[in-house]
Amino acid sequence: MSQCRKRCRRQLTKVARYFYRFVTGTLTQDSIEDDFELSTVCHRPESMDKLQEQTKFTKKELQVLYRGFKNECPSGVVNEENFKTIYSQFFPQGDSSMYAHFLFEAFDTDKNGSVSFEDFVFGLSIILRGTINDRLNWAFNLYDLNKDGCITKEEMLDIMKSIYDMMGKCTYPNMQDEAPREHVENFFQKMDRNKDGVVTIEEFIESCQKDENIMQSMQLFDNVI
Repeated sequence: MSQCRKRCRRQLTKVARYFYRFVTGTLTQDSIEDDFELSTVCHRPESMDKLQEQTKFTKKELQVLYRGFKNECPSGVVNEENFKTIYSQFFPQGDSSMYAHFLFEAFDTDKNGSVSFEDFVFGLSIILRGTINDRLNWAFNLYDLNKDGCITKEEMLDIMKSIYDMMGKCTYPNMQDEAPREHVENFFQKMDRNKDGVVTIEEFIESCQKDENIMQSMQLFDNVI
């Protein structure tokens, strides 16, 4: 595996763990358990039991997540600007605003301009506890910017540029300006099976399942919580 790919995997693991810890307001799994025993959540959705049925989190995990969510978002929802501010803390060396915009759009499933605790938990459950197919479907939805059921080169180029901007020059000191476009061309060469210029969900899932590196990346989130 190339050094660049190794750095990306380490960064992805770090972000996943820090994102969870930031939202819960905790540092380790042990501290989550200990803290829960000492205190209770003052505010929680009336539908906590329903959320447990609809996600792959336990009730205890949902309560801890909700407490952290309310600490960061006292109103119970987060708008895009606040979401960008939160996300930027994970990437101080780059500009994460555009990628955070795309990520916010993926979490804001009802497209009302805000992410509620329910929106957040549903997405997090898929990312951290979903099947490989669940995660790939979620990733496809993230890349399909206009939600028309296929990924174009323009959409993937916007995504790749936002990722390179987010990682910053510290991560890719020798990166050429054409690197994002080259990445997109490699992506389409691998995934656009019928060469029609777009990648469908079927092509995306089939190609990802045959790629060992992608499958390993999907599994990075298995032990985050």
